[in-house]
Amino acid sequence: MFFADKPYISDFFKQTIRDNNIPVVGTEIAEKLGLYSGTNIISEKAAVEMARASGDLRIYTTSENAIGWISKHLAFSDLPEKIALFKDKVKFRKLTQSMFPDFYFKEVCVEDLNRIEIKDIPLPFIIKPAVGFFSMGVRKVISHADWLSTIDSIFTEMDKNKSVYPETVLNTSSFIIEQCINGDEYAFDAYFNASGEPVVLSILKHTFASETDVSDRVYTTSREIIEENLADFTDFAGRIGKLAQLKNFPVHIEVRRENGVLMPIEVNPMRFGGWCTTADIFHLAYGFNPYLCYFLQEKPNWDEALKGKEGKLYSLVVLDNSTGVHVNHITDFDFEKLLANFEKPLELRKIDYKEHSVFGFLFTETSTDNFIELKGILDSNLSEFIITTEVHQLSNESFRPKPQGK
Repeated sequence: MFFADKPYISDFFKQTIRDNNIPVVGTEIAEKLGLYSGTNIISEKAAVEMARASGDLRIYTTSENAIGWISKHLAFSDLPEKIALFKDKVKFRKLTQSMFPDFYFKEVCVEDLNRIEIKDIPLPFIIKPAVGFFSMGVRKVISHADWLSTIDSIFTEMDKNKSVYPETVLNTSSFIIEQCINGDEYAFDAYFNASGEPVVLSILKHTFASETDVSDRVYTTSREIIEENLADFTDFAGRIGKLAQLKNFPVHIEVRRENGVLMPIEVNPMRFGGWCTTADIFHLAYGFNPYLCYFLQEKPNWDEALKGKEGKLYSLVVLDNSTGVHVNHITDFDFEKLLANFEKPLELRKIDYKEHSVFGFLFTETSTDNFIELKGILDSNLSEFIITTEVHQLSNESFRPKPQGK
């Protein structure tokens, strides 16, 4: 059974669950998300009974917001415990400590952030909420002198977003400080089938604008990216799955690869990429349906999916509000101007930026030799696309770059 929850479900997801008669739990929120007529909606009571009766139940959530429901109603199962192993980043580091015994990490309660001996922490390091989402509150610290300003910026961001996500998704009562992981960053979707075997469904490379950039602006996939990483990522997921003894469990995994060595950043439980992004772009790019692969326990036919994809890049562009302008002073976003900068837009999703601090999501196809269009949006703070109130009117210069860290 699937859970549909805020902040967003795509038309493709709605069509998938309706056309394939996938049971969807009829929570109060799900009923407000515009599910298509004919969707197989089951009651919450029936969902609990299914979970009790089935030894092979496949649960998928569009959002970690549904974790609260699972923790409350399926406490008799081991699922809440499995979820907590990954949702809590401190528990995850402890889980994988046998794989990476020399990896430095430290848990800090929020009230102790101003009191820790920062000089004792090796540089550079990452700080982020122990329970977090969407790069919120994530900062890279390269100098001890930056520590106080880093804390201030984290608190400012957390105050702005604390009403948007429940505590099961974003909880700032404690933070994790951990050593920086070097190398190229990737995100991939996978699931563990009824036998615990890992099946990789997507692989995207996460490109950054600078050394200090931790944003989610651009993720790109290609035939080459998949072929170079599929076997190793499958093996890596299998090692994680064995540690946690996972079965019928979907995940979105973030890793870095340096000199062939994979290091996990985090594993997000019970979902693929948030906001129906990574699964949907793989359908647009390669023609198969990751949601169905999990539900039907199937593997993608990669040989068939990658045919004719030479020289093409498929990208997910996250249009987060990095303008520095408060949403109350933004009156509109010029999506037509944005689209004019791209060779072949595949799909544009407009989001209520006043509620979520995200203008939208763009899926694109780009020729390999035209990477400059992706570099342009990667370096932009998007200020050239917003329309503001007169007092805060910004110049309309094209692709104003962010400060570079290197």
